[in-house]
Amino acid sequence: MNYNQFRTEILKDYRLALVSRLCSLAGRKEVLSGKAKFGIFGDGKEVAQITYASNSAMATGGRLLRDQTFMMAAGLLTTEEFFSQLFGTTDENLNRGNAGRSFNNHFATRNITGEGEWIDLTAQKNSAADLSPTAGHMPRLLGLALASKLFRQNPELAKIPGISSNGMRWLLAL
Repeated sequence: MNYNQFRTEILKDYRLALVSRLCSLAGRKEVLSGKAKFGIFGDGKEVAQITYASNSAMATGGRLLRDQTFMMAAGLLTTEEFFSQLFGTTDENLNRGNAGRSFNNHFATRNITGEGEWIDLTAQKNSAADLSPTAGHMPRLLGLALASKLFRQNPELAKIPGISSNGMRWLLAL
């Protein structure tokens, strides 16, 4: 990597960190002023999330868990979608992750189309929605790990197209 490429990457990462931090600050202001009902924000760990996202080389078909900067770095969240989540927008085009059914920063990608057909999960980046109760994190993670194990070990499951490519790859955000 030459100097100009390095400079471009650093500036891109700085812009992403700044945008994510500004989203957090503006979102917190909206919650504290009573305009938004609830907020979870990712400020304070932007650099770590950008570094993690770039080092993990978030692959197509891979899975990840929540953090707004990581989701922005992975191309799965825009600032418009961030604020649509914050205000509970039910329009699926503005809040594609959950259409207003979850708190903000409980990111998810869709597994099925509007017609109920499976989306090819191996051809997109995926995110599993987080849970509000801390006690719910471990059972969900164990379930995801078990599903990955079953897809790797059961030849019949491996034949189902678009669901798994030799087990699911999960990347856990900090």
